Amino acid sequence: MARKLSGKCLCGAVQYAVADEFIYAANCHCSNCRRSTGSAFKPFAGIERAKLNLTNGARDLLIFGDESADHDTHCKLCGSLLYSVVREGAFAHVPMGTLVDDPAIRPTMHIFVGSKAAWFTITDDLPRFEEHAT
Repeated sequence: MARKLSGKCLCGAVQYAVADEFIYAANCHCSNCRRSTGSAFKPFAGIERAKLNLTNGARDLLIFGDESADHDTHCKLCGSLLYSVVREGAFAHVPMGTLVDDPAIRPTMHIFVGSKAAWFTITDDLPRFEEHAT
């Protein structure tokens, strides 16, 4: 049985549990991820949607996008981005900064560097992709 990780928003109203079975992890530099996090990039880990469950605060969710397909899930109280549902609802991208526990996975690449913030310099040796990883 997989180890469970906990995560939460800034104010703690919304909390989740996720299996430590992430399939991939990356640093996304696209403009949407920068805007939703207020940062130069979003470090995220991807997992099957069914392996992430809310444990508290379902009434405090703010959904941005198509709730039945791809969307971002925020806490409506503090605004924290908790996860993005992607790939037609099959996967969740969990911003690694919302995890309380340390996941086994680490980002392995930078994606959408073609639209990264001009003021940010990538200083590691991870592979870089102009858009999605190929």
